[in-house]
Amino acid sequence: MTTRSKLFHDVTIRVMKLVNLLLMTTPFVYAWYTFYADQLWVTFFKRGHWLILLLYVMLYFTIGRIYDAFKMSYNSKGEMVYSQILSLFEVNVIMYIVAWLLIRHAPAVVPVLGVFVIQIIFAIVWSFLSQEWYFRTFPANKTVVVWDMRQGISSLIDEYNLTKKYKVVATVSAEECISDLSILDDADTVFLVGVHSHDRNIIAKYCLMHDVKAFLIPRVGDLIITGARRTHMFHLLMLKVERYNMTYEYLIAKRIGDIILSLIAIVLFSPIIIITALCIKLEDRGPVIYKQIRLTKDGKEFPIYKFRSMRTDAEKDGVARLSTGDNDDRITKVGHVIRKVRIDELPQLFNILKGDLTIVGPRAERPELASEYEKELPEFALRLQVKAGLTGYAQVYGKYNTTPYDKLLMDLMYIANASIFEDLRIIFATVKILFMPESTEGIEEGKTTAAD
Repeated sequence: MTTRSKLFHDVTIRVMKLVNLLLMTTPFVYAWYTFYADQLWVTFFKRGHWLILLLYVMLYFTIGRIYDAFKMSYNSKGEMVYSQILSLFEVNVIMYIVAWLLIRHAPAVVPVLGVFVIQIIFAIVWSFLSQEWYFRTFPANKTVVVWDMRQGISSLIDEYNLTKKYKVVATVSAEECISDLSILDDADTVFLVGVHSHDRNIIAKYCLMHDVKAFLIPRVGDLIITGARRTHMFHLLMLKVERYNMTYEYLIAKRIGDIILSLIAIVLFSPIIIITALCIKLEDRGPVIYKQIRLTKDGKEFPIYKFRSMRTDAEKDGVARLSTGDNDDRITKVGHVIRKVRIDELPQLFNILKGDLTIVGPRAERPELASEYEKELPEFALRLQVKAGLTGYAQVYGKYNTTPYDKLLMDLMYIANASIFEDLRIIFATVKILFMPESTEGIEEGKTTAAD
């Protein structure tokens, strides 16, 4: 892609996103000035109203980016619509609460609902038109896949309907590519999949020098380096690699946040918790809560609480195994429902309150499964540098059946960039996947772990 065409691409994409912001903000602007502005108990100057509108834009843009609501070239139309609707719902709820605080009594809810309906229509129209425009304007990137220890990116491009974005023109081994780097000259994009660091660095440097965009799947060592601290010694730039140690300020803030948010969630979801408990009890008269030993920071074991979603004899043979998904005959009728929207996870809020879990962190694995994973992947234990969480990077961006190696990479990415802001981003992103069935896909029939 030439400099001029790249500039045209980047500018027009930003214009399309700006159109989206204007479309979604306009109904709120109308509703604010028509129904709410005159009811404020403290009269705002014009700049005060502008701040409200700016807050709306900033919230929508921020939450929309967390949900990838504007990625017209990567997401399907349906996912863009879903992401925008979810973003708008959350922003409208927040702004309704802001209006309530400023008016000092519950404002009319009908205008907000009307705004939301109009925004849903705009979201559908914008998503369909913007994606059609994008792929008519910009041809698919000529793509070369370079592989070594793993393959399958080409099939994933087909599976995720990204053939309009990436046109695979060649699939070569790392050895072939290193022997003739000119293979990459006509490519717009290169995927480096499972390539050893020495060869990968050569290819990545070549791509950088020839303005070819490169995507690579990191290795464990890469993510360890990502979390390293920059320092200077002997007049040299150095990276200090050590076991991850969170600051006391972060630990205190995280624990306070865990307590406050878990208490709020327990109160808000108490009707669902009570109804779910009754449904489980009425179905087969078995226990409501299922306790299972899991691992948290430094390999410490603790009993995790979940609503029971399987038969009481689900593991009568004594073998620990993951679920195979909807076809798993061990799952009860109530279990199918509560697993779909993660209601079975709600009792873990009490684990968070106790301090066994945190809200955001690596998944708490069973000791038996972790032991199996570590036989083939000793580095899997590096996930336990931090406390296990109810949700996390791997839970949001992976699936239930994501391989242990890929889960490890995602967890190490989180550990390398852990912060309050990152925790908030993951919490918001978790909301998006609650109703996405692929996030709860089971492992294949006959397997016991995702590594088999």
